[in-house]
Amino acid sequence: MLFENSLAFARQLDQADPLRSYRDRFYIPERNGKPLIYFCGNSLGLQPKTARQALDCELAIWQQHGVEGWFEGENPWLTIHQRCKEPLAQIVGANPSEVCPMNNLTVNLHLLLTSFYQPTGNRTKILTIGGDFPSDQYALETHIQTRGLNPADTLVEVFPRTHEHTWQTADILDAVEQYRDSLALVLMSGLHYYTGQVFDMAAIAQKARQIGVPIGFDLAHAVGNIPLKLHDWGVDFAFWCSYKYLNSGPGGVSGIFVHENHHAAALPRLAGWWGYDEARRFEMTKGFVPMPGADGWQLSTPTVLAMAVHHAALQLTAEAGLDALRRKSELLTGFLEFVLRETAGLQIITPINAAERGCQLSLLIDHDGKTVFNRLTEQGVIGDWREPDCIRLAPTPLYNTFEEVWRVGQAFASC
Repeated sequence: MLFENSLAFARQLDQADPLRSYRDRFYIPERNGKPLIYFCGNSLGLQPKTARQALDCELAIWQQHGVEGWFEGENPWLTIHQRCKEPLAQIVGANPSEVCPMNNLTVNLHLLLTSFYQPTGNRTKILTIGGDFPSDQYALETHIQTRGLNPADTLVEVFPRTHEHTWQTADILDAVEQYRDSLALVLMSGLHYYTGQVFDMAAIAQKARQIGVPIGFDLAHAVGNIPLKLHDWGVDFAFWCSYKYLNSGPGGVSGIFVHENHHAAALPRLAGWWGYDEARRFEMTKGFVPMPGADGWQLSTPTVLAMAVHHAALQLTAEAGLDALRRKSELLTGFLEFVLRETAGLQIITPINAAERGCQLSLLIDHDGKTVFNRLTEQGVIGDWREPDCIRLAPTPLYNTFEEVWRVGQAFASC
């Protein structure tokens, strides 16, 4: 599409947007009675208007039934996680048995490492990308230490080439091949939090399968942002948070994917009561018998109120559909790139190819970037600042508009 840097053109795009009605299904933050331009869905998504109703419903059940809420009514809490499985499966490209909402992201990472990281003999190394999200770095470092290994010797980190900000897929594949005889696991983000780069998960998963090494992805910045086909790609496991593009609230419930190829395997795991066979759970007997599928990795009683909000939010994303959201996302982000290209002093480090990015642009400011960020905030533009010189902006297709993108360009021009 040929863009025009004008308000009239932006409004024309909004009128033609088939998803424009979804904005009215979210609360848009305001300041002094005026809506803010909220481009921070990559950090915390906005509140769906159905969230309060979902909470009130579960609070009423708690009020009226007490502990019997676990068993009584049309949707007893005992099976509350099952409400989320169909929309989650649709969003990540999986079978419902392969996904389960539970815990928080780094807890799930450690649980899945327990199952899928099995160092033996010379195969001890974990291949990842350098500069991945800090929580993943800390989890890998400390988990490796619990296995009696040295992270400095065990972690293989692939960095971008000199003077480049993003990764070449070939470099990642070459590293997998180079360490094929010593790798026990490949684990990395599917979409990089800092640059906004989407990795070629299908190609990386295929390469890992070729050498017989498990492959896992952190999808915190990918889920609800880009179409995923975890089952078809042959990914062994994945995990994510739900409070970014899935809009499930601050600290909202995480989720996992475990490919059905592993459901019958006797994988080691750290077990808990809620992962025990539901039909026998209240027998309170010794000897762990896992639930079938991904549900068998659950540990504790689910957080009912968080799960209720999660379900309400998931329905919006599933209803809109990832294909439609992706089409709008590419237009929104492309339009943002277009209007920002006319602003001096900005370097966009996110890939230019739409297929290699989600709905985020990361901008390096060559001089006094924090001042620029603060001025944007004063003008009602809510983005995200990352030290030392990066502004991340994420025009989110469920609730952001093309007019907002144009106004962000105007705000930058005035800084």
